[in-house]
Amino acid sequence: MSEVVITAESRNDFGKGAARKIRREHKVPAVLYGHGTEPQHLSLPGHELLLALRTPNVLIRLQGAVTELALPKGVQRDPLRGFLEHVDLLLVKRGEKVTVDIPVTVTGEVADGILDQQLVSISVEAEATHIPTGVEVDIEGLEIGAQVTAGDLKLPKGTTLVADPETLVLHVTAAPTAEPEPEAAEGEQAAAAEGEAAEGESAEAAE
Repeated sequence: MSEVVITAESRNDFGKGAARKIRREHKVPAVLYGHGTEPQHLSLPGHELLLALRTPNVLIRLQGAVTELALPKGVQRDPLRGFLEHVDLLLVKRGEKVTVDIPVTVTGEVADGILDQQLVSISVEAEATHIPTGVEVDIEGLEIGAQVTAGDLKLPKGTTLVADPETLVLHVTAAPTAEPEPEAAEGEQAAAAEGEAAEGESAEAAE
């Protein structure tokens, strides 16, 4: 579990204009909430936050205006340029259980057929300071018809499944059979018809 220290500053100006001013200073508007406390409006250093968010479920240790632990729960990005516009942070405590989505990755190769992965992440409950980076599924040698459900996943110690155990994570399907192209099939039919016509004309000439 990654833990990143980020310095937070309080902000008292709100609205689009204030947010644009913060972003021009290479900072990101943020709101910290949770545990029944009043939301706290902060600004965070943009580059450090961007690097931190590359890790799923990164634990952020805020210092400066506040001294708290937090998990990112909502990240807004500019749809065109991709820069961070706003971040919601959930206040957490050490030892507290939280529900998060962790990535599902596969290792190995199937014996035959095609792998169809239905889920790329799964909901689990874990201690806030010990959130696993993900869960791996070994697909080595799986054959057509094999499937893995959420209940089949081998979760890290201290982690419990929140998703329905019967939820399909991945399965192996047969490769689709190739069908003749319509144009080719039509061409073959036309050639056959021409051949039959030629044989009929030859027969008539012989009579």
